[in-house]
Amino acid sequence: MKSIDNKNSVFCCYHCNTSTTLNLTFEAFFYACPNCGTIYSKNLNNDYVFKERLGEKNYENSFSIGQIAHFYDEPYTVISFLIKSNSSQSRWIEYVLQNENGEFLYLSESSGNFILLEQIEYEKKVGNHPNQIDYQGKTYDRYDYSSPKLDFASGYFDFNIIKRHELIEYILPPFIMSFEKFEQNQTAFFGKHISRKKIKKAFNTNQIPSKTSVGTIQPFIINFRNLVLTFSFIAILILLTHWYLNNERTEQEVLNTTIPFENYKSKDYISPTFELKGSSAPLQISVYSEVNNSWANVQVALINEKTNEEIYATKDIEYYHGYTEGENWTEGSTSEDFNICGVSSGKYHFTVTPIKAPEDLNNSHISIKATWNKPSLRNFFMTVLFMVIFSAIIYYLSKKFEEKRWSDY
Repeated sequence: MKSIDNKNSVFCCYHCNTSTTLNLTFEAFFYACPNCGTIYSKNLNNDYVFKERLGEKNYENSFSIGQIAHFYDEPYTVISFLIKSNSSQSRWIEYVLQNENGEFLYLSESSGNFILLEQIEYEKKVGNHPNQIDYQGKTYDRYDYSSPKLDFASGYFDFNIIKRHELIEYILPPFIMSFEKFEQNQTAFFGKHISRKKIKKAFNTNQIPSKTSVGTIQPFIINFRNLVLTFSFIAILILLTHWYLNNERTEQEVLNTTIPFENYKSKDYISPTFELKGSSAPLQISVYSEVNNSWANVQVALINEKTNEEIYATKDIEYYHGYTEGENWTEGSTSEDFNICGVSSGKYHFTVTPIKAPEDLNNSHISIKATWNKPSLRNFFMTVLFMVIFSAIIYYLSKKFEEKRWSDY
């Protein structure tokens, strides 16, 4: 029999002669060979004796005994790992890591998803599997409970790895409460989902298992509650900004005139200068002409007198009517409305080019009226509608994500 020195633990497997050397700060009562899975336990003489031999590994470990990882800005050494499975055919691996101060971390990996856990004190017993538990003011839902089977072990342990225990898990993604129950004794762990990117950085490697399923506490890519709160804040901010910028603003008529066709056959009508003050708003233009089985056309140019920027719009006015096959019919209208959107403050004038059908001798004029409207809430409601639709899509996807999480176990 061979004994080990806890300061510099060295043990050579009797079965395959694989030697494992680690600096430990605790007394290891069990040792499992990383090569063949043979388990040894310490007897009363402080010697390791054969306990049992596990089968071959059926789940590849990404990290090896003695490998260093950095968590919380401290180096941790992998001192052991356990490969377990349960009745639902789920399989996972649990790594035990220790730093120089003897503090432990536990890293669980399943299907490429990682959870980092720490042992905590939790007085309430959960052996009767309550549907929910509370911890630090948050409520966790029962996810699963089982008695996992040990498939493989490697490294040094200060607890009995052979004795079967009950595992009870409660989740509130991205957090987990995990309990290991041995008879009347209960050990509690608190864990959090850790991203694959952080695992690669911690171990300084790109060689980690591929992700093949939704993790036990893997968070959805978007937090729905935070999304709704953010959208609500944005909507309130937009509304308050709109009110602040426009609470004293009134509708402004900038043009109301009648233009004779005869006087503007070869020239354009140029309106007086007008000034707009306030935030951008649509400029509504209404035109009217006494067309009768005829047409007229107007081209309007809005000119910014400071920048000389020109915005053009053209509108046809057509009205036809008649009696055909015993029925009266009409088509078109003698008036039309259109908008120039998003007109900002500044000094402007209009250039208007009126045209009518040459054969129409009865129609003599066209009327045009332009009004700079009160700022419309249309954009606000369009934004809110987008946020509502987007939120509904995210809610649906998050529900599907949760269904997948729970259906996997």
